[in-house]
Amino acid sequence: MKGNARNRIGRIDIDDSALPPPTPEMEQDRRVAVFDLLEDNSFNLPGREGQPAPQGPYALALAIRDKRLVFDIATEDGQKVAEFHLSLGPFRQTVKDYFQICASYFDAVKRLPPAQIEAIDMARRGIHNEGARTLQERLEGKAEVDIDTARRLFTLICALVQE
Repeated sequence: MKGNARNRIGRIDIDDSALPPPTPEMEQDRRVAVFDLLEDNSFNLPGREGQPAPQGPYALALAIRDKRLVFDIATEDGQKVAEFHLSLGPFRQTVKDYFQICASYFDAVKRLPPAQIEAIDMARRGIHNEGARTLQERLEGKAEVDIDTARRLFTLICALVQE
């Protein structure tokens, strides 16, 4: 685990109750992202109005409400710390591109040689990194996350923003 053990997400809940069931590939991506996120992440809340932020580890609930991405953050004992809503607009094209390249990748794995699969996977990682950078920008001033944490959170956002 990197960094301060307090500046991290210790639990994550994803409210996908209003969504259709994910495909097996999407479900696997999500399980891996949750596992990896809980194993190693960096999540830090800035202080507000001159007061330091409550210490983590944090419990994060991700949801879509009123067409906005909601980060609901509490301490591990359930004390609400912060909630912020992000517009989905900046993520839409990247999520759409990510789903398209993932579909190509899953198809390629079944029938193409390794060199072509690797090329598609590199493109997939590039789009994933773009989504992670967008998330870091959108969280600026609200929460600080490293690129690996942003990548894992972007995977979970994709699960919520099914096209």
